[in-house]
Amino acid sequence: MSGDFSIEPSKTHTQENFPVASHLIAAKYRGAILAYYRFARGADDVVDNGSLSPDAKLAGLDLFEATLLGKSDRVEAAKPLRAILAEKNLSPRHALDLLRAFRMDATKTRYASWAELMDYCAYSAAPVGRFVLDVHGESEATWPASDALCAALQVINHLQDCAADFRNLDRVYVPLDALAAHGVAVESLGADEASPGLRACLRGLAEKTGTLIDDGARLPSQVRDFRLCLETAAIARLAHTLNDILLARDPLSEPVHLTKPAFIAWSCVGILSGLGAFLRRPAPLSTTRAGGA
Repeated sequence: MSGDFSIEPSKTHTQENFPVASHLIAAKYRGAILAYYRFARGADDVVDNGSLSPDAKLAGLDLFEATLLGKSDRVEAAKPLRAILAEKNLSPRHALDLLRAFRMDATKTRYASWAELMDYCAYSAAPVGRFVLDVHGESEATWPASDALCAALQVINHLQDCAADFRNLDRVYVPLDALAAHGVAVESLGADEASPGLRACLRGLAEKTGTLIDDGARLPSQVRDFRLCLETAAIARLAHTLNDILLARDPLSEPVHLTKPAFIAWSCVGILSGLGAFLRRPAPLSTTRAGGA
C-alpha cells in the first residue's frame, strides 16, 4: 500500500447498537473512548472492504499497528489513540488485542464451535470493555463481568447480522457444530426466511448469550465511577432486550434492531436500574480511627 492510509470510519459512534461514549460517560474520559472507537472502526472498515485481498487487509492492519506504536504516521485513524495512550500513560495492549481479532477477520470465515467463537470474542470484544475500565482507573477485578457483557454484545451483533455477513462477506460467526446439530447448512443463512432448523439453532445461541448477559449484569455494581455504573447498566439492559428479540424473531426476515424511541426507553430503564444498584451499595468503611486521626 502506497501513500497515506487515511480511511475514515464508515459509521459514527451514534449509529451503533449500544452507547459508545454516551453523555453518561464523564467528559474527561469521553475523548479517549472516542479515539479508541475511531481506531477500531477504521480497522474494521479495512477487513470489511470486499475489494481488498486478505494479504492487503493484513498489510493495512500492520499499518494501524505501526502507527499506533509510533513507527509510522500512515494511518490517520490511529493517531488520536496513540496520543491518548501517551498522554494518559496507558498500555496499547487493548488496541493490539483488537487488531489480533481483525487479523482473524481478514483470513478466517468460519467458526467450528461456541468455544472457538468465544476465543474470537476474547480479542474482538473484551478489549473494548477493558480499555473503558482502564481509562476510568477501575480495578482489573471488574474484567470478568465486563468480558462476559462484551462477548454477549458481540454475539448479539453476529446473530442480528448473520444473513448480511454471509451474503456480503461470506463470513459466518454461527458455529458450524451448532448448524450441524440442527441439520442446517451454512447456505441456509442466505435464504429470505430461516428454516425451522436454523431458527432453533439461532435461538439456542441466543439462550447461551443470555447466560453471558446475566454474568455481565454484575458489572454496574462493581465499578466505582457513578456515571460508568449508569452507562454499563444501560448497556446491560439493551443487551437483554435485544437478546429477547432474537429469541422471538427470525433475523433473516424480521426486524431485530431497536427503533430510536425503544432504544431511548430501554436505556432509561437500564439507567434507573444502575442508579438503584449504586444506591444499594454498602457504605465504605471509614479509615478514621476512634478518637480522631
